[in-house]
Amino acid sequence: FTSMLALIEEELVAADIGFVKLTGATTKRQEVVDKFQRGDVPVFLISLRAGGVGLNLTAADTVIHFDPWWNPAVENQATDRAYRIGQDKPVFVYKYIIENSIEEKILKIQQNKAELAKALLSEEVSDKKLSLTDDILGALLAPLD
Repeated sequence: FTSMLALIEEELVAADIGFVKLTGATTKRQEVVDKFQRGDVPVFLISLRAGGVGLNLTAADTVIHFDPWWNPAVENQATDRAYRIGQDKPVFVYKYIIENSIEEKILKIQQNKAELAKALLSEEVSDKKLSLTDDILGALLAPLD
């Protein structure tokens, strides 16, 4: 997923737009966060895994997901980095999904997983609804409509 950040980074450099980036390879994590929070740069590129813990990004007003994750809770957690105590502006969230792509299949898996979680929590469960592994495999292997 960091390869997508690298592509976006190239475009930001070409457009002369300031940014910081947080991935698993980032060594000075707090410095990167502080630079964004102070408003020194308008863009913060974050990998889902590196940004999953301990971020409070009240300077953010837009979250864009370029690479979906099969688990919607991971994406929700990433989005929640901008919805923190101290946030004083609306936050807009966008998801870019390419038609007929693996990303579109992942989106369908997310929807299936969310429906399964809702069914489990609402006690409207049948044996048929508990086939998460089959649902994931089926979604990945099925042709796109």
